[in-house]
Amino acid sequence: MVVMQLMAVFLFCLIHLFAGKLRFLDAIPRSRWLSFAGGVSVAYIFIHLFPEMAEIQESFSESEGFWLSLEHQTYFIALIGLSVFYGLERLIKSEHAGDGLMKRIRPSVFWLHLSSFALYNGLIAYLLVHRQDDTLTGLLFYAVAMALHFLVNDYGLRQHHKDSYRAYGRWLLSAAILLGWVLGRYTELNESIIHSLFAFLGGSTILNVLKEELPEERKSRFIPFVLGIAVFAGLVYLH
Repeated sequence: MVVMQLMAVFLFCLIHLFAGKLRFLDAIPRSRWLSFAGGVSVAYIFIHLFPEMAEIQESFSESEGFWLSLEHQTYFIALIGLSVFYGLERLIKSEHAGDGLMKRIRPSVFWLHLSSFALYNGLIAYLLVHRQDDTLTGLLFYAVAMALHFLVNDYGLRQHHKDSYRAYGRWLLSAAILLGWVLGRYTELNESIIHSLFAFLGGSTILNVLKEELPEERKSRFIPFVLGIAVFAGLVYLH
């Protein structure tokens, strides 16, 4: 299992380091491969993340303590994750307002945006070790879905930050993945904290997937998007 985790980590890192060389992803309308990857990510959210969040909520409900005994706190944490990344997206949009994507983003905003995604990547890698579904099949589904999710995120970050992302951002995000996995291997947080991190990841992933597919300027492709959903859903139900 450790070898499989390490292979997934290297795949995640390679995507950030070299996805910029995949010129066919820069097509307009949006590359069908990016829309397919977005569809897989959405399918993973609804088929895997939501049921696992329901299990987490059940475990919270059975725990003692004021916070853990509240109703729906799993979904509240997920909402926080979604809101945080929505705020970041609005901040970046405001930086581009007026001059389009050619406007240079302030360094402070660039580093805030990249640091947030570094923490996000590190969290994904940490939960690669501490997943709800600790089977080999669960690992494979998680690795494939997150790899395609990283591909979509990488494209969006390159569009926002251009040369700054190529020079610094991709290396930072790759290092965060490796660090997150190492922390996952050699540290183990309280189960309630891990569950809270998983819920936060769920909400964050929902926003980060949909913000890349839904805006009109993305000119997303519907059929590849739906095909990605169908393929991933079919694999899940056939395994």
